Amino acid sequence: MKRSTLKKVLCLALALCLTAALAACGGGTEKNGGEDQTTFSIMGGMSSLSSGYDSNPVMQQMAEDAGIEIEWDLMADSLSERVGVTIGGGDLPDAFIAVNFSQGDIAEYGEDGVFIDLTEYITPEIMPNLSKILEEHPEIRSAITSADGKIYGLPQGELMGTAAIGMEDNYAIHSVPEFSMINKTWLDELGLPVPTNLTELHDALVAFKENDMATRNGNSAGQTIPMSTGYDQWCWGQEIFYSGFGFTNFTSDVCNDLLVNPDGTVEFVCATKKYRDAVSYFSDWYKEELMDLEMFSQSDSQLIAKCTQGRVGVATWWYIEQIMGDKSDQYVYLPPLSGPVGTEYEGVMGLNLRGAPAVTAGHLNITSACGNPAGLLKYFDQWYDPEIVMQLQYGPIGIFFTEKDENGMWKAITDEEAVAKYGKTAGSLQAQYAVYGPRLILPEYYDTVFELEDRAKERLELLANDWIPLAENKLYYPNDVTFTADELEIIDRYKASFVQLVAENEGNWLKNGGPTDKEWEDYLNVLRDSCGMDKLLTVYQDAYTRYMSAQ
Repeated sequence: MKRSTLKKVLCLALALCLTAALAACGGGTEKNGGEDQTTFSIMGGMSSLSSGYDSNPVMQQMAEDAGIEIEWDLMADSLSERVGVTIGGGDLPDAFIAVNFSQGDIAEYGEDGVFIDLTEYITPEIMPNLSKILEEHPEIRSAITSADGKIYGLPQGELMGTAAIGMEDNYAIHSVPEFSMINKTWLDELGLPVPTNLTELHDALVAFKENDMATRNGNSAGQTIPMSTGYDQWCWGQEIFYSGFGFTNFTSDVCNDLLVNPDGTVEFVCATKKYRDAVSYFSDWYKEELMDLEMFSQSDSQLIAKCTQGRVGVATWWYIEQIMGDKSDQYVYLPPLSGPVGTEYEGVMGLNLRGAPAVTAGHLNITSACGNPAGLLKYFDQWYDPEIVMQLQYGPIGIFFTEKDENGMWKAITDEEAVAKYGKTAGSLQAQYAVYGPRLILPEYYDTVFELEDRAKERLELLANDWIPLAENKLYYPNDVTFTADELEIIDRYKASFVQLVAENEGNWLKNGGPTDKEWEDYLNVLRDSCGMDKLLTVYQDAYTRYMSAQ
């Protein structure tokens, strides 16, 4: 849908909503009593591993301190569809949380009156914590200020990368989209080494299937799944294995699939020969039933169930313990895998590196339905207290954080302590209590408030020591590049169809065999002629050039 058409739909929906509200209330009375409103409805996203926000002691205490109640409408799946229907229908919640609206979404919904301007509320009286941060970090205020000079969302960003463990260059913790793991117990029984390239991994998966290794964990015959992932899913997709062809991609985000060449030009990885070769190569794995035939439809909870049952030989996730449960001791992380032996990709290993995470404004957006924005924002200002954000990110003091050290730094629970006290690892404990939404974890917090969590250290060390040194091209497209209004219009016009076409074709090629020469050429032509690839590339190139010239 074009921006102009979407605006008409939204304006009509908002007008109908306003008319109905005025008729019901007999005039201009604000929802829930205006400034007297103390109960707020919030819709948004949450982790499928969360135990829920109503039972979270930190959330309960913050609401009590702010004198409000929150009715949470949270989901781990189908979030974008629900949000789209809700906005289109006009029956808005008081706020959206953890939706991750894009720059274009925020500008459009702000212009159309779906989101309200928060500028007048970000004051020392209403939001003292956030006001202090923005005063000390004006670049954060700039990052969340729209082109019209208004602020439609609160800042979110975990400003942590490899610099947090002493690396000179600061690469984002999510430069690797997920880590992969393999059942070493099965490898040992079969006399196979931990694979170092895609050919060795293929051979291991074949052996897992032919020997029906899941029966060793008490499963019935035929229950072995050599490899199980989702399709293009954050932290549990198949993309990490594309590194053997020189890249890793996120097809859900065009910007994250941009390659920056040494000469400063940018290109889409999904239009390159190596991308075509990768999907063609892995389609053979799918045909051999080495990859889970349900990878395109399963949820993360279904993947976890298969893994904890001991049926899966190889999977992807952030932590082994979170996905493998009591089978965790059978698994080890796979190293970076180079390309297939006997091909032009033999020995190749590459990443789409990313800089330190950008600050975004799409994780808490208050809508025009809210009658008391100041009251709600006083609650969310607590999210910017360093000790509060620490607990929202990892877990409560007294549960995840056990004590302070001699320097006054909070210490996280160890795996051994967590297992002994709660029957789960520290990573699983964090997943239970972690909260999605607006927050800022500033670099100085790791020196003044709390220690870098062991799992984060582990991920960053894996990146710094095992992955990044092997990436031939260490250039990356900046996360915090900004776009003009005209550029956002082009992105808004073409990005959704571009991403959809890429995702649909990649999935089809994985399932049914890689593209023929004609199919590949037709695909590129549609990207150019119907999905605006050249126009998008010009936008991203111009924005990158401006960004680099300002450095």
